[in-house]
Amino acid sequence: MKFENGVMKDIRIAYIGGGSRGWAWGLMSDLYNAGDISGEVMLYDIDGKAAKNNEIIGNMYTALEGAKSAWKYTAVSTPEEALTGADFVIISILPGTFDEMESDVHEPEKYGIYQSVGDTSGPGGIIRAMRTVPMYEEIAGYIKKFAPDAWVINYTNPMTLCVRTLYRVFPQIKAFGCCHEVFGTQKFLAWIAKEHFGLEEDIPRGDIKISVLGVNHFTWITKASWRGIDLFPLYRDYCEKNPEGRADKVPIDNNWMNNFFSSNEKLKIELFRRYGVIAAAGDRHLAEFCEGKWYLENPDRVSEMHFALTPVSWRKEDLAKRLEKGEGYVSGNLPLKIRFTGEEGVNQIRSIVGLNDFVTNVNLPNVGQIEDLPRGAVVETNARFCSGSVLPVMAGSVPKQIYPLIARVCGQQEALNEAIAARDLEAVFNVFANDPLVTCSISDARKLFDKMCLNTKKYLSSFGY
Repeated sequence: MKFENGVMKDIRIAYIGGGSRGWAWGLMSDLYNAGDISGEVMLYDIDGKAAKNNEIIGNMYTALEGAKSAWKYTAVSTPEEALTGADFVIISILPGTFDEMESDVHEPEKYGIYQSVGDTSGPGGIIRAMRTVPMYEEIAGYIKKFAPDAWVINYTNPMTLCVRTLYRVFPQIKAFGCCHEVFGTQKFLAWIAKEHFGLEEDIPRGDIKISVLGVNHFTWITKASWRGIDLFPLYRDYCEKNPEGRADKVPIDNNWMNNFFSSNEKLKIELFRRYGVIAAAGDRHLAEFCEGKWYLENPDRVSEMHFALTPVSWRKEDLAKRLEKGEGYVSGNLPLKIRFTGEEGVNQIRSIVGLNDFVTNVNLPNVGQIEDLPRGAVVETNARFCSGSVLPVMAGSVPKQIYPLIARVCGQQEALNEAIAARDLEAVFNVFANDPLVTCSISDARKLFDKMCLNTKKYLSSFGY
């Protein structure tokens, strides 16, 4: 890398999962939005054609109106080609296919177990982890061999297990996991402040200063302020007056189950009224860490809480649309546009190369940023990004009223990490059976676990399948 005329040039990024039809396009757009960095992106994917298409799409961005920087995209056929000389590594992969995810999400429904997402916790998240961790062990090995000094940004779920695996295999790795769930709660707080103070202009999300702690997708805000004003009293007042959620967020057809990513914050509001701490992920994720009978007992209960169960059939339909969109970009029949996604990966890169300092939430091994959770466990708190450093911000102790909830999740994930690392199916099953969403009998839990493993056995050869 070199700094010339206000631009950090020759940054080399390796993208593992570079055939992505979502995250990759967003990264491209954000990179071209940044006028003070430039370089090359090496795209590696087990789907070589998808990576090649993204090479074409990425290089097309250079000629677009509004492009503020120059980037060269190259599809490569091996991890070594992608990683050698990399300054940064971005990982966003789909561990398996949506056929496997269909089993993750819908097989448990035969036992009365419902999941709103199914990629982090619950039966689906556990089986997904069994597929994902061996892949991440391999990726960590490649990084250790070919790019040991690179900064690694992970976007894949289950986030905690992915980052935990990278550090387990390569303890000296410089990796962190990024998730945008907290951003939505910052926006909610900004909206409440705007309404309370009668402002005409929206308050930028970044102006809401928060202290975050927890584990990915089960994060909590213990402090929140705007221009020095404590927002907890405003939030408390809003929650007491609006127990049914935000009136401005109602689906057009008033059917929450047909709005797969919609929520009006009712579950988040209920958790605050119960515990006095702001739950900072989306309702769909939060529900999966709570006891199974609380919010996911059945579809009627889910609809009553004003969020949805996202069917994998929708994900398959959406993938088909994105594949079609990608072909349209490559052929030139569909115009590309540079847009700002709101993700922070590019800003994190800018900070690490020394162009700015900022604080945001990330997933890192616990070195004391959360005092009363296990050292080494991957937790989510704020971190300060600056030249050559990502420094976790000390978040203190977990509030006692939510400690049992978070400690249980952290303990489960640590146990799952150890069980999968040892390829110990019985130990994995124990984590599975202890999950709060697994509300069936132990014998039915065994049947479900065995069936779900069989449904994804193509990816479980290291477990003896």
